[in-house]
Amino acid sequence: MALDHSLIGIDGPAYERTWSEKDTMLYALGVGAGTSELEFTTEKGQRVLPTFAVLAAQAPGRRLGDYDPALLVHAEQGFELHRELPAAGGVRTTSRVTGIYDKGSGALVTSEARAVDLATGELVIASRSSVFIRGEGGFGGDRGPRDTWTPPDRAPDHKVTYSTLPEQALIYRLSGDYNPLHSDPSFAARAGFDRPILHGLCTYGVTGRALLHTVAGSDPGRFKAMSGRFSSPVFPGESLTVSIWVDGADVLFRTAKDDGTVVIDRGRATIT
Repeated sequence: MALDHSLIGIDGPAYERTWSEKDTMLYALGVGAGTSELEFTTEKGQRVLPTFAVLAAQAPGRRLGDYDPALLVHAEQGFELHRELPAAGGVRTTSRVTGIYDKGSGALVTSEARAVDLATGELVIASRSSVFIRGEGGFGGDRGPRDTWTPPDRAPDHKVTYSTLPEQALIYRLSGDYNPLHSDPSFAARAGFDRPILHGLCTYGVTGRALLHTVAGSDPGRFKAMSGRFSSPVFPGESLTVSIWVDGADVLFRTAKDDGTVVIDRGRATIT
């Protein structure tokens, strides 16, 4: 069975999600926040890391077709925040597949979601994501839009390095992503890895922390949007260096491992 192209443009059923102060603290710990970030990791004056928006706006995905889930990887992620997230809250999310593109060696499936406040219906989060499914390309379809992102012709304005823990994926998965690719060595081997890899959204969250503290003054209210493309896996325990270029509210970034391998490319953020 090929991928189901009839899903494109059709809204899935609305999904309601609530979260507690414990959920947002656990998320902060999952993306590496610790004792120097107590406003995110404890209940005293608690605030929420902006990248939690990606989890808050998630809705159960519809079946895309018949494929080996070990061959699916997160390819891109972006979100826009229309207001700062509360420590505890809830949203109603509607999502849709926006495209299925033929990349030759695989298929790129793009989607978007809109999450509104449960009480008022006000838009809180708009998110976009894509997954790459190896072996599902070659069906003669459109290759999809091209991104013209290029780094500025100057040294980064900031470079920030954060470490991850060997058990980072085991902590992050408690926020709801139990994909065995990140915990089960035999499943990771089926996907071609010698050990479980870190969740892409964990790498994304670590990067978001770097942006928040480096160019937003640690103020989530100034953090309006973030997007990037996952370009290489990260293993728990590796360090991540975020290179940041600032042009007013527009921020470009790239995240790399110690050996220079870029793991999030084409990064953009909006910080006021």
